Amino acid sequence: MYRAVIDTAKGKMEKTKDYYQKDMLSLRAGRANPQILDKITVDYYGTQTPLRQMGNINSPEPRLLTIALWDPKAIPLVEKAIQKSDLGMNPSNDGKLIRLVVPELNEERRRELTKVVRKSAEEAKVAMRNTRRDAMEQIKKLKKDSQITEDDQRKAEDELQKLTDAQIKDVDKIAAEKEKEIMEV
Repeated sequence: MYRAVIDTAKGKMEKTKDYYQKDMLSLRAGRANPQILDKITVDYYGTQTPLRQMGNINSPEPRLLTIALWDPKAIPLVEKAIQKSDLGMNPSNDGKLIRLVVPELNEERRRELTKVVRKSAEEAKVAMRNTRRDAMEQIKKLKKDSQITEDDQRKAEDELQKLTDAQIKDVDKIAAEKEKEIMEV
C-alpha cells in the first residue's frame, strides 16, 4: 500500500535531480559546451524559437562554438538574441557560420559561478525534502486510516529517508563536480 507513495516520491526526486543536472550543464565553465545555448530563444518570424531548432551547434575547439543556421537570413536575429542573453559572449559571422569564442573565466567570475552552483543545489535539496515531507504525510494518513500497520509505517518512513539521503548525496556529487570544473584553470 505504501509502496505507491514511495515510488511517486522517488519519481519526483529523480525529476528534481535530472532538472538540476541539466541546469548545471547549461552553466558556462570556461569550456565550449553547446548546451549553454539551450536557454536562448530567437524571435523568428514572430515566434520565440529555441536556437537549437534553427541550426546545428558544434564545438570544433575547446573554446569555440559554431552555429550553422539552416536559414542564413536569420543570422542577425540569432546574433542579437545571443548578445541580449546573459552569456557575455560576442558572436561573429562570415555570412554562413556564427562563431562564439568562450572567454576564459577570471577568478571573481569563477567564485560567482560556484555560488550559483551551491544555491541551485540547495534549491534542489529543498525540493527533495518537500517531496519527502509530502510522502511522510501520506504515509501517516494511511496509518491513520488503518490501511497499513505501525510496522509498515516505520518501515516506509525509514525507506523514504534512505531514498532522500541517497538523492541528496547525488545532488551534492553533481555540485562538487561542477565546482571542480569551474575552478579548473
